[in-house]
Amino acid sequence: EGGGERGFIENLDLSRNSRKRSCSPPLEILCDLREDNEDAHVDQMYTYAADEAKPDHLDPRQQNLHASPNSPSINDQTSVPQNRRSTPSPMLSGATPSPMPSTEAGMHFESSLRVGGFVPPSRTNTPSYPNSSITQHQVVLSAAMQERNMHEASWDSKYERYACRVDQSQEDRSVEIPIFSMARPHMRGFHFAWMTFFFAFLAWFAITPLLAEVQKSLELTKAQIWTSNIASVAGAVFTRCMAGLFCDVYGARWMSAAVLLICGVPTMLTGLVNSVEGLSVLRLVTGIGGSAFVTCQYWTTTMFTKEVAGTANALAAGWGNLGGAIAQIFVGSMLFPLFKWIYGAAGTKRDPADLSWRTACVIPGLVCTMFTFFVLRYADDSPKGNYRKRKRDGLMEKPNAMEYIKAAIHDHNTWILLIQYGCCFGVELTTSNAAALYFKEEFELSTEAAAAVASTFGWMNLFARGLGGFLSDISNAFMGMRGRLTWQFICFLLEGIFVMVFSKARTLGGAITALMTFSLFVQGAEGSTFGIVPYLNPNVTGTVAGIVGAGGNAGAVIFSILFRQMEYRDAFFWMGAATAVISLLSVFIWIKGYEGLFMNTRVIPTLQQSPETASSGNDNSTRPHNTSESQAGGECRQNQSDSYIETDPQSLPSGPLPH
Repeated sequence: EGGGERGFIENLDLSRNSRKRSCSPPLEILCDLREDNEDAHVDQMYTYAADEAKPDHLDPRQQNLHASPNSPSINDQTSVPQNRRSTPSPMLSGATPSPMPSTEAGMHFESSLRVGGFVPPSRTNTPSYPNSSITQHQVVLSAAMQERNMHEASWDSKYERYACRVDQSQEDRSVEIPIFSMARPHMRGFHFAWMTFFFAFLAWFAITPLLAEVQKSLELTKAQIWTSNIASVAGAVFTRCMAGLFCDVYGARWMSAAVLLICGVPTMLTGLVNSVEGLSVLRLVTGIGGSAFVTCQYWTTTMFTKEVAGTANALAAGWGNLGGAIAQIFVGSMLFPLFKWIYGAAGTKRDPADLSWRTACVIPGLVCTMFTFFVLRYADDSPKGNYRKRKRDGLMEKPNAMEYIKAAIHDHNTWILLIQYGCCFGVELTTSNAAALYFKEEFELSTEAAAAVASTFGWMNLFARGLGGFLSDISNAFMGMRGRLTWQFICFLLEGIFVMVFSKARTLGGAITALMTFSLFVQGAEGSTFGIVPYLNPNVTGTVAGIVGAGGNAGAVIFSILFRQMEYRDAFFWMGAATAVISLLSVFIWIKGYEGLFMNTRVIPTLQQSPETASSGNDNSTRPHNTSESQAGGECRQNQSDSYIETDPQSLPSGPLPH
């Protein structure tokens, strides 16, 4: 940018195969676009010296363009907007242009397009010239460049371009979710996030369909079995909070790998358990695998914009939760009978069923542990690269953990969502632990059959949670935050009603139907909840997600105690009643900058200028919050109290900033 008598376009790249074309600074470039089968691209590039008004090698279309009496000469300085010719081009003067932060995207052309005299009309007030084809070319070029620049990376990213379209104002997050892509970093992060969650849940719930056999083998009571269930869900209450904080500090990649390793290795040692104490300790440790949910949600939130984060979070969490359903089928209905047949055919002296449940858990634990390598080797912490390297290069601030925690816990919305998540994910965890036991006891099914029936609850994760997040995004598109909160209220209310209906079902078919129906709204409520989480405090998303996620395990602990003390049918009924009542808390969710269910928009305190900035005469009241990078000639720093932003006057242009 800058202008001058001669302009240029640097590294113009509009072709389908991403060919980069460049020219020397003293040359002007005109681009002739044509329609291809799929998209518009640069067909030919015509260069000519700036002091020649009509070069000989232009084709007839370009000659007609310059022959038009209404078309200004490219050499005519009056055709160049005055505000584009105020300073000489840095490239013409031999200076190297400094990179611009992504937060300045509204004040300059994209980094790959630097124009002197040829300015797309969408960015300036260039007048339209009748009977001239240059305006049409400019319009097509502007649209093509706008589409192309949606894939451009910010100046501080390790990538030059992305496969997905991104929003640079939201840290290069993707604005789309191409499900069948594995392109790095956005879609690679998306798929690795849900697969991490999936394998962690596969290992965590590996023993769940075998609890009836464990109870028989170790001669345990119902209370002792539920004590181990409580230990299993309690293991992640604290670690989920810490996982969110550590994600903010170290990134989701390392935390995901740590959770997989901590969960996978103990799962392989399940066969060594010989007492109720050993079983409870083992399940307490493997319960840390539940923290994979937080790393999953943080990872997807980091990769996608807030507008599509609800769908992305819900899809990833739903497919990850599917690991619990797969564990019921894979371990309870496949591996257990397989090893039982093998040991029976081998003629072992010990009970084949006892040996089978001790062996079956080795395989899911091994798969969980092996996936750790792929997470560390083939994924990124964020669209711009890995946190450790970005901190080393000075591209990220070193976070203060206590400030993150304070910012998260001082928002009342965090605690409301924590309670509500305890009544959706907590219900899911409790039902996953109780379903097989319930169907075997109430309907006298075998271990294999009870596991298969119980898996129908988890199989709803295949689409139900994603549907909940998607409908939350759709509601947001039509009604804003009020739409998200309305959908949140509906999901929790219907979830509670159908849990109570399930508790009253007397036939196997009716029980399965009610189970799948209330599972639909359980998963939908989970997707809806984490469609709201990214709006609470975008700067500490990991910490907020960890606290809210911990509410799911805390709810599971409370409901498990209920199941330990009461009959299954009564416990299900009161769990449903509590969920229906909790739906009313949606009325009290009121996020800064957004409307509530029955309240107007909550006003954010107006940013005030510091005394130094006010005296400089620069209008920086609309400067973005997230401007923290050093800039050429000055720095911008956000005041700790958020009351105003201190700005070095050298870093700001003389004119007013765009919104």
